[in-house]
Amino acid sequence: MDDLNMVLLLIAALQIKHLFADFFLQNAKMIMGREKYWHMGRAQHAGIHAVFSIGVLAVFGTPLGALSAIVIAEFVIHFHIDWLKARYSVNRNLQPDQPLYWYAMGTDQAAHQLTYLVMVWVWLCL
Repeated sequence: MDDLNMVLLLIAALQIKHLFADFFLQNAKMIMGREKYWHMGRAQHAGIHAVFSIGVLAVFGTPLGALSAIVIAEFVIHFHIDWLKARYSVNRNLQPDQPLYWYAMGTDQAAHQLTYLVMVWVWLCL
């Protein structure tokens, strides 16, 4: 399989991983109180992303050292993206009927997707 197909499959796998980890597997503990910097629920949420990324990257043959570095960076970045969105949203008491709520949600999701593009770029450079 050529590099382009591998990249597209890796991006698709990360997208599916994101869908499950960011939406289907969150619970109230992970969502409530996330505007506080150190929040165990947000750490658990970012940890789910990291664990699923380990699986995805391992399937694509990522060497262990690079896999570890990529996943640790993803954990830290995901933790902070979610904290910034929660802090912004809670401080403004944003609700789904307000445009700023959706701007925050969209910016959060775009930041996660850009993180995946960087992860794939790093993977390509291996």
